Amino acid sequence: MADPAGAGGEQEAPSVEAAFAGQPPPPWWQQVTVRAVAVSVVLGTLFSFMAMRTGLTAGFVPSFNMSASLLSFFIIKSWTRLMARCGVASQPFTRQENVVVQTCVISCATLSIYGGFTSYLLAMNETVAKAAGGGTDGRNVYTLHTGKIVAFLFLVTFSSLFCTLPLRKTMIVDYKLIYPSGSAVAGIVNSFHTPKGATKAKLQVNAMFKSVAGSFAWAFFQWFYTGGDGCGFHAFPLFGLEAYKEKFYFDFSASLVGVGMICPHLINFSMLLGSISSSGFIWPALQAKQGEWYTDPSPTSFKGINGYKVPMGVSMVLGDCLFQLGAITVKAVQHYRKGRQEQKLAVDGAADDGGGGCVPDDDDENKWHATYDERRRNQVFLSDGIPDQFAVAGYVALAALSTALVPRIFPQIRYHHVAVCYAVAPLLAFCNSYTSGLMDWSLATVYGKLAIFVVGASVGAASGGVIAGLAACGVMMVIIGDAAELMHDFKTAYLTLTSPVSMFASQAIGTALGCVVQPPICMKFLSRSQIQEVRQHFVLGAADIQPAVTLTHHHHQ
Repeated sequence: MADPAGAGGEQEAPSVEAAFAGQPPPPWWQQVTVRAVAVSVVLGTLFSFMAMRTGLTAGFVPSFNMSASLLSFFIIKSWTRLMARCGVASQPFTRQENVVVQTCVISCATLSIYGGFTSYLLAMNETVAKAAGGGTDGRNVYTLHTGKIVAFLFLVTFSSLFCTLPLRKTMIVDYKLIYPSGSAVAGIVNSFHTPKGATKAKLQVNAMFKSVAGSFAWAFFQWFYTGGDGCGFHAFPLFGLEAYKEKFYFDFSASLVGVGMICPHLINFSMLLGSISSSGFIWPALQAKQGEWYTDPSPTSFKGINGYKVPMGVSMVLGDCLFQLGAITVKAVQHYRKGRQEQKLAVDGAADDGGGGCVPDDDDENKWHATYDERRRNQVFLSDGIPDQFAVAGYVALAALSTALVPRIFPQIRYHHVAVCYAVAPLLAFCNSYTSGLMDWSLATVYGKLAIFVVGASVGAASGGVIAGLAACGVMMVIIGDAAELMHDFKTAYLTLTSPVSMFASQAIGTALGCVVQPPICMKFLSRSQIQEVRQHFVLGAADIQPAVTLTHHHHQ
């Protein structure tokens, strides 16, 4: 048997999978256990409540990835120990099961973001529409109904599971994208489950708890100096007040520092260069055009400078991602043609001399240069895959179903608008997943706003363009955002030897749970006369998409 650490050749970094060499991963049906689903339901509902409350009052939803992985570990670990003390045999708690629970919980909780309960669905409400300055006539407002919202979510959320599924190998194995959140969760899970006797596990866990305690203490300290927007350490004028006016300041965010520690240096320096060039040169040049190119002085309104900032940034991201997609397509065609040629040569050789050898593939040659961890992870990740035909067929079937039923839920949107959204969504989902893999940053909300402009202007304000645009925004946001989250989960699965099939199943379970529990939670908040609190905090953020639609309609008319 080969040395799992890869000894005998070039010295490699300390192996993670060598410590788990005596613990082969169980089959996927033993990773998605009953207790994992039960814990997922409890934690998913709890985190959904927290995400909804935070999103409706503060206008943003924090990441719960770390919390979900930690809580799921401690709950199931405590349960197995309790069963052992009672003399009841139970299945060993593996890191794969830990990842399944974490994926279920996060896929449920993130629906509070991409499901629209803190953005486009709430913007349909008449109270929020009035506060945001949007149209409030009968066709441009929508009363939320729990049943219809559940049906809408079931239609569009499951489409996201199939959207970028065929590209998982390209993103994770070929391109080796980091996916910082997924990699961080995998590091925590691997640390907790490293077999006893591995000294590295204890050191990693100690370092992790010190980092968590330091980050929490620093956030708690900053809270004492937070008095509103632009106040406290979140907007510290490190470079002077004049530079602060041009958005040069430091926010002392431990989360962003952590992301920067995970991302490669090339990504960090690219973002630094983009920040300096935009805030130092491009935005001041656009501000000088106020009164000529735009009149609204608000820095967040699409009637003002933000109407130039967002399209410029998105176009640069799209340009790079489209190039990568084109490169993938060219490589796929070349690989297909090469395979056909090799098959033909093999047949011709067999006919000539009764035998023939295979032309060595570059992938077969390069795989021996990989570390033991990479070889082991590639083996598990690629051996238990999901057929691409299944993903394509599932997406096409759900697209057809949504095209027929979504206009029945939101009558203002037309059938062909939904069909176009589903046709464009895979392309934008790839772009968003690629961007998220590099810098842990999802642009789903931005792509959703683009859908508002296009569909809203096409329908027109008199025909209910506000609701039509917001419904199209919902279709795009759910598919694009959840597809990127699924790729983060696949990265976690890759680094923990979790089966892609169990990861897909856990994502589906969490998505179904979110479709059921999120709408009642949202309606419960709104029914308890909390819409005024929502109005005060939320309108300034995500509900600003209402005047964006109104602006589009003015230009259209």
